Amino acid sequence: MPLFKRKTKTAPAAAAAPAATAPAAVATATVPDIAGAYTIDPSHTRVGFVARHAMVTSVRGSFLDFEGTATVDTATPSASSVSLTIKAASVTTGSADRDGHLVSADFFDAETYPTLTFASTDVERDGDTWTITGDLTIKDVTKSVSIDFDFLGTAQDPFGNTRIGFEGEVTVNRKDWGLTWNAALETGGVLVSDKIKLAFDVSAIKSA
Repeated sequence: MPLFKRKTKTAPAAAAAPAATAPAAVATATVPDIAGAYTIDPSHTRVGFVARHAMVTSVRGSFLDFEGTATVDTATPSASSVSLTIKAASVTTGSADRDGHLVSADFFDAETYPTLTFASTDVERDGDTWTITGDLTIKDVTKSVSIDFDFLGTAQDPFGNTRIGFEGEVTVNRKDWGLTWNAALETGGVLVSDKIKLAFDVSAIKSA
């Protein structure tokens, strides 16, 4: 009988399998339904424009007196609509002389044509971008323009109003509406650019 008995190695116990982990709950973002009728809030909305001056700088202006409405149809965007009326004499650029020139017959001729209007003819939606096509009337000329608006969100203000926000811009040629006045510069070029950028920062309140 051998003096030393070889010990039989015992296989280590298998490590316990980790307990199955339940899949994490996936948060589902709630997209607010902004469908409904709205009134544009002039005190929190900017209807503005930018023009090149003397070929070297930009002049920014806006209109202070306007009113508008919108109907938003999220299910059928083409059923949405926008209407805007702007008082031409309310234009402001920070210069009384320049503002006076803009309301004169050289530009808006506010005495003869007191309002500028926009009425949508079609609305398309691609995610948070809404493309609004409509008739823009300045003086006695109506042309179609398409403006891309980005949806900024919706909120309820402290006064119980449901608000939505959009911002958009489009570049147009003012000559298309008969705004042709200009002056040549001695160094070449003209005083006022033909291309004008229209910019909109819109806050609208849902109708009760």
